[in-house]
Amino acid sequence: MTQDSKGFYKLSWLQRIGYGSGDLAQNLIFQTVACYLMLYLTTVLKINPAFVSGLILSVRLIDCFWSPVVGRYIDNRNPKLGKYRTYLLYGGIPLTIAACLLMLPQAATWPMSMKIVYATVSYTMLSMIYSVVNIPYGSIMASMTRDNDEVLKLTSTRMVCANIGQIVVQAGFPIGLAIFAHTVIDWNQATFMAIGTIPAFIILPSLPMLKKLMGKKGLYYLLLSIGFIGFSILFTIGKFFDVESCNTLVQAAKVMTGVGLLVGSLMWALVPEVITEAEYRTGNRPAATVNALAGVAFKAGFSIAGWITPLVMGMIGFDLASEESALPIDPNAWFTVTCVFAVIGFVLLLYCFTGCKERIATTPEKPVTYGEMFAEFRANKCLQLVLSIFVVVFLTSFISAPVNAYYTKLNEYSSTAQNAILWFTCIIPAILLIVVGCLIYKYPLTDERLDEINKEIEERS
Repeated sequence: MTQDSKGFYKLSWLQRIGYGSGDLAQNLIFQTVACYLMLYLTTVLKINPAFVSGLILSVRLIDCFWSPVVGRYIDNRNPKLGKYRTYLLYGGIPLTIAACLLMLPQAATWPMSMKIVYATVSYTMLSMIYSVVNIPYGSIMASMTRDNDEVLKLTSTRMVCANIGQIVVQAGFPIGLAIFAHTVIDWNQATFMAIGTIPAFIILPSLPMLKKLMGKKGLYYLLLSIGFIGFSILFTIGKFFDVESCNTLVQAAKVMTGVGLLVGSLMWALVPEVITEAEYRTGNRPAATVNALAGVAFKAGFSIAGWITPLVMGMIGFDLASEESALPIDPNAWFTVTCVFAVIGFVLLLYCFTGCKERIATTPEKPVTYGEMFAEFRANKCLQLVLSIFVVVFLTSFISAPVNAYYTKLNEYSSTAQNAILWFTCIIPAILLIVVGCLIYKYPLTDERLDEINKEIEERS
C-alpha cells in the first residue's frame, strides 16, 4: 500500500493555492465587516455606538446557535458536487449579494428608525450566509489529506492568502474611500492599518522550517513575545511622544504586533488535529461539526470585541458617532468599495471550488444529533482548549481593528480620547497575548502523538 492509499495524500501547489483562494475571498468580506462596519454605522449612518455595540453582540449570539445548525446539516449530507465544496458555489452567490446590500448609500438619508432596522436586517443576513460558506470551507482542509506536514503546508498557504485579503482590505478600504470620495489619501494611516499583515508573508511560507527548529509551542511563544513588545512600544510612543514625528518606529512596532497576532492564523492548523483526535475516539470524522464549533469560538472573540469597543469607548468619553471621523463619510464611496471587494471575492470562491479535491470525507451512518455534537464538545478536552484559544486570540486581533484608524491621528484628539484609543490599540491586546500563551501551554497534542493516532486510524480501515 502506498502512503496515498492510506490517506496521507501529497498535495500540489495548484491544489494548495486553489484552496487558499477561498480564504482570500472570504476575507475580502469578513475584514470589511471586522474593521469598518462599526465605523460605517457610527460615522456614516450616525447610529448610536451603544446600539451598534448591542447589534454586533446580538447578531453573533444568533450565529452561535446558527453555526452548529449549519455544521450538523453539512455533516449529515453528501451533495453530488462535493460534501463541502458544494456550498462554496451555492452559498457564494447570496453571500456576494448580501455584502453588496450591507452599505447602501440611500440608507444615509433615511430616518433613524429605518437605519436601525436596515442595519439589523442586513448585518444579520450577511452573518448567517457567511457561516454557510465559511464552515464547509474550513472542513475541506481536513478532507484533503491526513499528512501532518501537508496539513501544515496547506494551512500556511491558506493563511498567506487570508492575509493577502486582510492587507488588501485594511489598506485598500481607506485608499478606496479617499479615491471615490475625492479626498486626499492618508498614506500613513493606510500603511498603519495594513502593515501588521506583512509578517505573514515572511513567516507563513517558512512555517514548516520554523516548526522543525523551535517546535510548535516554541514558535507560538516566540511570536507572542514579539507581539507583546510591539504593543508596548506603541503605547510608550502614544503616551509620551508625538506619534507623527515617530512614524518609522510606529510602523516598525505595528509590524511586531502583527507577528504576535499571527498566532491567530496558526490556530486553524489545530482544527484538523482536533478532528483527527475525535475520529480516533469515536470512529466518525466530524469535520463540519468541529469547524462549526471553531467558528462559534472565532466569532465569539470577534463579537466580544465588537461589543466592547464602541460601548466602553463611549463610557470613557470617546463617542465615535459625535467625534470627527478618521475616514471619509461619503456613503457612495463606502458602497462602491464594498461591492468591488464582494464581486472579486465571488470570483475567487469559484476558483476555490474548482481547485479543491476532497478525499477523506465521511457521512455518518445515522444523522448527528445536537446532543451528540455537544457530547463531543464535553468529551473532547483538546477541542475545549482550542476553542478557548480561538476566543482569546481573535478577541485580541479584532478589539483594536476599528480603532487603528485613529492611532495615527492620536494628537488631534483630547486626552480622554487618547487614553481610550491607547487602551484598545495597545494595553488590552498586550494583556490578552499573555492569556493566549498560558492557554497554548496546556495544549496536549504533539506531532508525534498525532502521527500515532493517524496510523492507528488507517490500520482500523
